[in-house]
Amino acid sequence: MKHKIYGKELANMPYEPRPAGTDSPLWRYSQNPIISMNPFPNASRVFNSAVMAYNGEFIGVFRADTKNGIPFLFVGHSKDGIHFDFEIDPIVFHDKEGKPIKLEYAYDPRLVELEGTYYIIFCTSNHGPTLGIGKTKDFKDFELVDNPFLPFNRNGVLFPRKINGEYAMFSRPSDSGHTQFGDIFLSYSKDMEYWGKHRHVMERGYEWWCGTKIGAGPTPIECDLGWLVFFHGANLTCSGLVYSIGAAIVDRDDPSKVLHRCGNFLLAPEKIYETSGYVPNVLFPVSCLTDAKTGRIAIYAGGADTVTELLFTDIDTVIDYILKYER
Repeated sequence: MKHKIYGKELANMPYEPRPAGTDSPLWRYSQNPIISMNPFPNASRVFNSAVMAYNGEFIGVFRADTKNGIPFLFVGHSKDGIHFDFEIDPIVFHDKEGKPIKLEYAYDPRLVELEGTYYIIFCTSNHGPTLGIGKTKDFKDFELVDNPFLPFNRNGVLFPRKINGEYAMFSRPSDSGHTQFGDIFLSYSKDMEYWGKHRHVMERGYEWWCGTKIGAGPTPIECDLGWLVFFHGANLTCSGLVYSIGAAIVDRDDPSKVLHRCGNFLLAPEKIYETSGYVPNVLFPVSCLTDAKTGRIAIYAGGADTVTELLFTDIDTVIDYILKYER
């Protein structure tokens, strides 16, 4: 490998080599989608969800839109990172005193382990859509941080380690509806409750594929060049928004500094499960698995707000593509 992922080895992660005849920097699992419609009772669609390695297997926090149309978060378990068994009751968070908290809705979770605690960053409501932060040690007991962000905000992505002694998180300030704008910002916190030192990171692009808004995707991947960041970019067309996947590399010690940003998308909606569904033409990256030994990367993405799919790449392929088509 020319480039290096800084992290753990994960020999049992799902992976397929790039198919012959394609030069795409990301490629799809041959058996996509891995989660189709109606996967468990009272769940019509599971998409835009987060998976991580856990105790030699895999665990996930999944967005499931229930059959009254309201999304909540559910835990899922897997031996191979592809086939999941779901707990049929949604996650119930409690406050510091143990009192249960009833959420109006919860969706698009990100999941990261940091210093022995598993953090779930998701969109919820506080008089408008904003970021919620949950935490657990065992995926059985879940505590909710008390309103860390004001509305309106989405796409919260926590870094997998502290930076200069502080927690760091990407987010995308928005509005109360289907936002027609949006850039990526960085915020810091000493305690995970009070966030500040806000910095602008990346703007929506002059390139058409990301000209309406962008938002951070999976947990940033630390590598030899800095932090590898996958993000979604949306373009408003005559038939609605189209969501594609982009990538950039930001500075290791100051992630508000963009070192390299790819002008091209890495992958756009093409397959029927991405172009046809509840919300057509959406390819939305949310979480990833990495193997430091081989440089392999697996990305879990939502397709058309309807299904969950798997994408693959490796650290050399994606960095080479970013540098080749750097804006």
